[in-house]
Amino acid sequence: MEIRRFGYGHRRPDGPAGTHGVQAAVVHADARGTIAELAFARKSLIEPHTNPNTTWFLVIEGGGFVRVGEETARVFAGEAVLWPAGVLHGASTDLSEMRAIVVELAGADDAAARDILDGVTLALEAGPVDKAEGALVEDHPDAAYDPSHGEPL
Repeated sequence: MEIRRFGYGHRRPDGPAGTHGVQAAVVHADARGTIAELAFARKSLIEPHTNPNTTWFLVIEGGGFVRVGEETARVFAGEAVLWPAGVLHGASTDLSEMRAIVVELAGADDAAARDILDGVTLALEAGPVDKAEGALVEDHPDAAYDPSHGEPL
């Protein structure tokens, strides 16, 4: 089991480049993407910038403002904002603090694959199966299993 700590006491005090008043802790980073926690103090800022990767900004505590393109919106805990690849984006706080988890997905947007996955999802959401077919096995190799010995391997 691997446990990674983030949050208070585990953040870089200077924050990522292009930020003011933001501390960060990277939870995971590899070729597939990056997951980080960001802690915004009052009157903090991630300067507007672009990124070649699609990123999700998930607010987990407090609230602030996000920018995507020319739009700015107020966000609160429990809201997630999509920062599309190649689109100007940023975040800030005014009078409140904010914590967010940032999930940056490596590579270009997978819009082509989404159609395939959505098709599978739609088929699964089509409704219940008319009738399930199946039966219990009469003579299973673990039939002599004694439950008092714990879970079978």
